[in-house]
Amino acid sequence: MKRILMVISLCALLLHTGCESKKEEKEEEVDYLVTSPLQKDTLVTKEYVAQIHAISHIELRALEKGYLQNIYVDEGQLVKKGQLMFKIMPMIYEAETQKAQAEANFAEIEYKNTKSLADSNVVSKNELALGKAKFDKAKAELGLAKAHLGFTEIRAPFNGIMDHFQGRLGSLVNEGDLLTTISDNSKMWVYYNVPEAEYLDYKTQIIKEGALKVELLMANNKLFDYPGLVETIEADFNNETGNIAFRATFPNPKGLLRHGETGNILVKLPIKNAIIIPQKATFEVLEKKYVYVLDKDNVIKSREITIEAELPHIFVVKSGLKTTDKILLEGLRQVKENEKIHSKFVKPDSVISHLNLYAE
Repeated sequence: MKRILMVISLCALLLHTGCESKKEEKEEEVDYLVTSPLQKDTLVTKEYVAQIHAISHIELRALEKGYLQNIYVDEGQLVKKGQLMFKIMPMIYEAETQKAQAEANFAEIEYKNTKSLADSNVVSKNELALGKAKFDKAKAELGLAKAHLGFTEIRAPFNGIMDHFQGRLGSLVNEGDLLTTISDNSKMWVYYNVPEAEYLDYKTQIIKEGALKVELLMANNKLFDYPGLVETIEADFNNETGNIAFRATFPNPKGLLRHGETGNILVKLPIKNAIIIPQKATFEVLEKKYVYVLDKDNVIKSREITIEAELPHIFVVKSGLKTTDKILLEGLRQVKENEKIHSKFVKPDSVISHLNLYAE
């Protein structure tokens, strides 16, 4: 009887063990999601580091030597064209102007007297011509003196914003000394460098559509309110970098942008029949991008791909994939090269439209 019970127990144990093995085998049969690249027209955004410049940014320098007698503006102040900004002590130039004025008045009287005598044939025409020459010389010297006196007043050449003062009230300045700089920020020129291949694409786009519209991403990672237009491309490529400089013009009605700022230019470029895949379906080895591709027997093999552009959750593939390929969508870290897997296919348009769902 005991022997029969032992046999029954052994059979039950073997049966239970077999069931557990089958259960574990079934649990190991995971269906991995796979999809295919999607081909469609898309719009990619290229990003370039940019330097922001005022359309006019000039230095204001002293035109005469003297003491800085008055400063009528402040740093950072908005000034109007023609507004008086600095005055260099003008006493010497005022005296020279008064002297030149007196000499011009004397020469004028002398000339008029000589002309009256010449009209009465008392003096010769040569003497009249000499008097006229003296009068013209005196007027020229008066004009020169007035010009020097005018140089003691530094006025704004255009509407703009004052920069830091280089000289203080009462300081001695020499001819040519820097007083400050002034910027016209009504419009801004934004410079950025473009590689040769992309330059050719942009030139084609400009020919088809006219001026190239761009956007400016500011240093605070916010978009500038107004779009810009690429109006100028420099003549030559930089042989060291292979780039060429573009210049975009942005309106700046609120004065937010200032000379010397930095940012990023965003250029939207349409791509016809682009091959796109989820970023989640890729992995990286030594700075190269790869995907797992399934063959007809559901065996996975890694394949290197080249990325043309990057969008949120999406890569635009330049080479390495076709729309007929099947790629592993998830579980990339759970599989190995040349492993046969069980897969479940998801349509690529459904994957792309639900990327937030599939993204980890």
